[in-house]
Amino acid sequence: MENVQYSTWAELFKVHAKSNKVLHHIIPSAKGKEQPPPSTDAETELWATLDATVLSWIYSTISRDLLNTIIEPDSTAMEAWDRLRDIFQDNEHSRAVALEQEFSTTSMEDFPNVSSYCQRLKSLADQLKNVGAPVSDSRMVLQLVGGLTRPYRGVGTLIR
Repeated sequence: MENVQYSTWAELFKVHAKSNKVLHHIIPSAKGKEQPPPSTDAETELWATLDATVLSWIYSTISRDLLNTIIEPDSTAMEAWDRLRDIFQDNEHSRAVALEQEFSTTSMEDFPNVSSYCQRLKSLADQLKNVGAPVSDSRMVLQLVGGLTRPYRGVGTLIR
């Protein structure tokens, strides 16, 4: 799984967890503040069951290589979630550098049409935003116009 895939996977997973009212099993409800421990045996059993369910969702939706990297005996869903996040966030700087290079050198000549060229620039800009290096609107326009092929240069002049 690449960083962009991780970001998408994590967002979809959070939506799924929230819709099943178990988001607190992977993300503390308030920053730095964990849920209070269950106070009865029934609550403890329910919490453990729900946590095991969320943990199984995590394990069943990642690659075998990632699973082998993060799996540990008696882990909670939050511990597994945090290990995954750490794997991908540790690579953010190098990922940002690679994405910046690709964004800066992308030109329409590498694509069959304007639409796919624009979609690729948008995808790269979204990925850069996900690693903490957002692309400004003006930079996006400059890159888009600068990478147009000769037949589209007139449109580029109008956009500028």
